[in-house]
Amino acid sequence: MKISTKGRYSVTALYDLALHDGMGATSLKSIAKSQGLSENYLEQLMVPLRRAGIVKSIRGAQGGYMLAKSPSEITIGEIIRAVEGPIALVDCLLTSAESDKQPCEKACDCVTRGVWEKVAGSINSVLNNITLEDLCQDGEGMQHVGCAR
Repeated sequence: MKISTKGRYSVTALYDLALHDGMGATSLKSIAKSQGLSENYLEQLMVPLRRAGIVKSIRGAQGGYMLAKSPSEITIGEIIRAVEGPIALVDCLLTSAESDKQPCEKACDCVTRGVWEKVAGSINSVLNNITLEDLCQDGEGMQHVGCAR
């Protein structure tokens, strides 16, 4: 499994919004500049994030985006699923609602399916237990140990 740039950039953009939480809307231009991302690409990423109720947009001269919930309530898993879809290592772990592919005929008898379920479960558990607030706190720690930003 590989998380695409959509997933990585979405987490990075929302990290930036979390840093500015409570300070009003942040423009995409500002996020793009501070995080080194493409403003046009960020526009595309905000659509599924807004639909998922993770961000809200504010129109007007002082407009931009802000988190729809507290940074402590938004997990990395939620962000990834909003832009990438379900997190699964193999197609046979997806439900029929999550995939347009037919279920594997061997799913019930597959020796390795249990392994993939455990791995996917562990990945989901980690991603669902890290919040934007955790990222912000980790980012503060990085400044103290000399990490370049």
